[in-house]
Amino acid sequence: MASDERRITITYGSTVATNAVLERKGARVVLLTTAGFEDVLEIGRQTRPDLYALEPRKPEPLVPRRRRLGVPERIAFDGRVLRPLTSAAIRSAVAAVRRLKAESVAVCLLHAYANASHERALGRAVGALNLPCSLSHALVAEYREYERLSTTVMNAYVAPVMSRHLVELQRRVGRASLRIVQSTGGAIPVATASREAVRTLLSGPAGGVNGAVAAARRLGRLGVDRLITLDMGGTSTDVSLIDGEVCQQTEWSIADLPVKVPAIDIHTVGAGGGSLAYADPGGALKVGPESAGADPGPACYGRGDAPTVTDADLILGRLVPEAFLDGRIRLDASRSAQALSRLAKALRLGVEQTAEGVVRVVNASMERAIRRISVERGHDPRRYMLVASGGAAGMHVCELAMALGIRKVLVPYHPGLLSAWGAVAADARRDYVQTVRQVDAPVSDLTRRFDPLLRRARREMKAESESSRAATVDMFLDVRYRGQSYEIRVPMNPRYRAAFHAAHRQLYGYADESRPVEVVNLRVVAKVHGPPIPRFAVPRQPSAPQPHRFRWNGRWLRAQRWQRMALPRSRRLSGPLLITEFSATTVLPPGWTVTAFATGDLLLEWRPK
Repeated sequence: MASDERRITITYGSTVATNAVLERKGARVVLLTTAGFEDVLEIGRQTRPDLYALEPRKPEPLVPRRRRLGVPERIAFDGRVLRPLTSAAIRSAVAAVRRLKAESVAVCLLHAYANASHERALGRAVGALNLPCSLSHALVAEYREYERLSTTVMNAYVAPVMSRHLVELQRRVGRASLRIVQSTGGAIPVATASREAVRTLLSGPAGGVNGAVAAARRLGRLGVDRLITLDMGGTSTDVSLIDGEVCQQTEWSIADLPVKVPAIDIHTVGAGGGSLAYADPGGALKVGPESAGADPGPACYGRGDAPTVTDADLILGRLVPEAFLDGRIRLDASRSAQALSRLAKALRLGVEQTAEGVVRVVNASMERAIRRISVERGHDPRRYMLVASGGAAGMHVCELAMALGIRKVLVPYHPGLLSAWGAVAADARRDYVQTVRQVDAPVSDLTRRFDPLLRRARREMKAESESSRAATVDMFLDVRYRGQSYEIRVPMNPRYRAAFHAAHRQLYGYADESRPVEVVNLRVVAKVHGPPIPRFAVPRQPSAPQPHRFRWNGRWLRAQRWQRMALPRSRRLSGPLLITEFSATTVLPPGWTVTAFATGDLLLEWRPK
């Protein structure tokens, strides 16, 4: 929250749109699309997410067949009108929307990215019904019909829910200015977030990535620009890679439904403190993705009786029953032992062995997630620093770092609030795209074709931003070898071909500089930098360490237990240590050191023998 003499600005991250999709609690949508293409939403792509499934199942479309309406019109890939949209066709479509009792309308016509005149005409007609209307060309001005259609439908599905939520939120905050974190980590005005709610689907996790960057910068000369973020909460873990800048993606999915708007490249797995541990029919130990949730929660909270990762951590001494939430809740270790003993019996193991198995399995899931965003994309995780946030990450981060060969870990001040810090620091941001499909395009042609996007970006950022600072505008190209199906994003400059070859070699292990290169899309990112997070010194609260023990590699270790604010500043302490605070615990095994800084941040370092 930032303030001046006259006004307060609140930056808000939300999971409202995300939950509406995951829980299937969005609006009643009617889809208007080009006649003959009503079933694209259900047909999708030929690719199968699970190659060996004997009975593969696709997710149910957000709009059933009876509410997908074909409109007689047709536009060619180059924008030529092949079949005009008549007034009679518009009237018929509007009548059908009214008859089907739509709460929201999605309009996605073939090749509307090349010529949006038909979509605009339908949008004006639907607007007369006072219904929210999502137009594909306004959301995704690029080709790939299925992904553009899916994104438009999803926006229509979640926009009314998000709009109602934001109207109520604005009412409650009164005269305060409200801005919303979007999936790119940038912030947009309330009106834009209400109209284009699909851009907020990764709002919360994106704030966490912003916060990780801000925390690393607080370290000054010790900070690095290569980071891997690990946000482990109660039900899931979010990971992301930062290589000089936050990595973005333009095509991703939620609930197995594709989304084609820019977002931070975040990979999520069902591995959290509340993830349930169980034995599958073959007797193998499994953890997640099902979670105990907030109610009943882990067995040690006193209401549930199913074993979770938190129960395993408690049995292994990685949590202190009387120190949880500064003693406001005392964890019940005997209840955890009972829950794990039932699982241990099924696995024919001891309780402690079972708890260690649970931790190993959940760590393996998070390790795979990190390898997916690093090794599988040509990045060596050993060159990165791991940033641990969320209430559970500190208990697992050192084991993960050792498995990946990472030697430095940052545990930010108040790790559970990292997403909030990231929201405060969010830049005002808008993204623009236009499909061009040009082979071996001269730079002069590309520069000319960028001009309309640049004028629009500067005009809209000036109108939306509350800051007097001018927007910075960056230009990018989506490039591929002619004949390929997918593109790589590179900066727009005279050497864009060389940059593409280098990026292709890093991702795929080869490059062919003799092949023609096709520029598929032009992209513009406009930003007005957000307020810097102020540097402040966190007062130390001296207290003596307490004796403790925790289990590590099959044996119990004698350790010291420190309260985080009591750690001596700028002096290395060696593990084994347990560091407690209000909402998190950090486990420091042998071979690791910790340095506490005046900012409250902890730097953990591994010195392999």
